[in-house]
Amino acid sequence: MPTIWKPAVTVAAVIERDGSFLLVHERTRDGLRLNQPAGHLDPGESLVAACRRETLEETAYDFTPTHLVGVYMWRSPDDETYVRFVFTGELGELEQGRTLDVEIVRTLWLNEGELRARIEEHRNPMVIMCVDDFLRGQRYPLALIHTHSNLGVVA
Repeated sequence: MPTIWKPAVTVAAVIERDGSFLLVHERTRDGLRLNQPAGHLDPGESLVAACRRETLEETAYDFTPTHLVGVYMWRSPDDETYVRFVFTGELGELEQGRTLDVEIVRTLWLNEGELRARIEEHRNPMVIMCVDDFLRGQRYPLALIHTHSNLGVVA
């Protein structure tokens, strides 16, 4: 029987405040890397809920996605394919004292120039691609995303 190809479904948040972007410095198998708050879609979870959860777990900020920035595909050097749904929205309160995911070293705010100057530290090329789309004003309504009720998904 042939192997079934299954790309990894991930979500990410492009969060801008006063000209700077919220990023995480995270431990990866390739060393410390810069990334948006991002992670994998869990079973029983909508894409929007996954983005909200991942942002909270990686930054301790509450986040409400309001728009889809875009959908990105990328194949890693180890031949894994990722499909990344990128959202933007409203940044809420910081949950003081919250423990971040174990891979996260710290959160930081970088402006566009600082982010571009550190491109060799980006986890993957999608980091700057979705920021570029965000800066161009690319926004799509969340109504584009449909989740059938038979999945029993948490919104």
